[in-house]
Amino acid sequence: MNISVTIAEGGLSARVARVAAIAARHADEVDVDGRFPREAVDAMRAERLLGIQIPSELGGDGASVTEIAELCSLLGQACAASAMVFAMHQIKLSSLVEHGADSGWHRGFMQRIAQHQLLLASATTEGGIGGNLRNSICAIEVDGTTCRLEKDATVISYGAHADAILITSRANPQAASSDQVLTAFLKDQYTLDKTHAWNTLGMRGTCSDGFLFKGEALAEQILPKPFVEIAAQSMLATSHLLWSAVWYGIATDAVARAQSFVRAAARKAPGVPPPGALRLAEVSSLLQVVKSNIVAGLKVYEEAKADPDKLSSMAFAVAMNNVKIASSEMILPIINQTMLICGIVGYKNGTPYSLGRHLRDAHSAQLMISNDRILANTSTMLLVHKQDTSLLG
Repeated sequence: MNISVTIAEGGLSARVARVAAIAARHADEVDVDGRFPREAVDAMRAERLLGIQIPSELGGDGASVTEIAELCSLLGQACAASAMVFAMHQIKLSSLVEHGADSGWHRGFMQRIAQHQLLLASATTEGGIGGNLRNSICAIEVDGTTCRLEKDATVISYGAHADAILITSRANPQAASSDQVLTAFLKDQYTLDKTHAWNTLGMRGTCSDGFLFKGEALAEQILPKPFVEIAAQSMLATSHLLWSAVWYGIATDAVARAQSFVRAAARKAPGVPPPGALRLAEVSSLLQVVKSNIVAGLKVYEEAKADPDKLSSMAFAVAMNNVKIASSEMILPIINQTMLICGIVGYKNGTPYSLGRHLRDAHSAQLMISNDRILANTSTMLLVHKQDTSLLG
């Protein structure tokens, strides 16, 4: 067999393309039924995409966040729910990769993830604090070599379908609400009692129900670094960047459908400027702005990863917050424009130009994490931090 062909077939883009084809085939059904995109996730496992971020010495591909963002975008063009599951998994995996390398248990866990393609879920929200992930009410209790945790988790991303959950809590019963740790619990170490059903406008297939979580595990499964460091140095940045890549993928597919509609109209009336052509040019420029915003954010993160102080700086936090705000606020106008271009066939379900699912999924962008909360955090930092305005970064 030709070596170049073998490499192409095994490359990340080729592997995700095969997953995207399966995800696209089931996207409407996943949305209508509000069910977990099991076919797409099974395909991710078959293509060994769930461990790509893990270092090669532990069985993964050592993929960068930029490479993973590209895969999120490609999946987002096929099925937003499948893409978001993949992105959330990779966000949690970044906490292990960036902060668990010096822990024997977590290194072994990463090997298991790569070998068995385990799916990781996230439990950072809690009854009483909502989406404020930097505070917890529940506290983990350590008794010798064992730890126990009970948490009223109002949202656990695809919790019932995960192989493990990374969950936040106070470091101990006497700790302040902001003194948190992140703990990895395996599926056989916890129970989930459903408290809230995930019946939403969009992103229906993420199945992020609420649960009362009760777990017991080894104390060494608590990540050794405080959650404040994990959040600042990896989790928030990867969340904003990978979510933005998913939203960009949704918008990209919407623009592609609008472009197909305009081309079809042009073929029907040669020589006559088709309706919507100017809007298409306009929306193309908006899509490019979103792309540039994400690419710039990825560059900032990749360059900052070598410097923990830079990762924890206000300048970095402001930059990552701004990526999320800009991406989440721009995709809705883009999709609204594509709806106007496609007209009634974009508004209707079941046509090649249908955009209802895209529009509903895109509405989640400003709510994950709430833009108002992010803007409030940024405004506080800007009281003491001067905005970086250099074009040189």
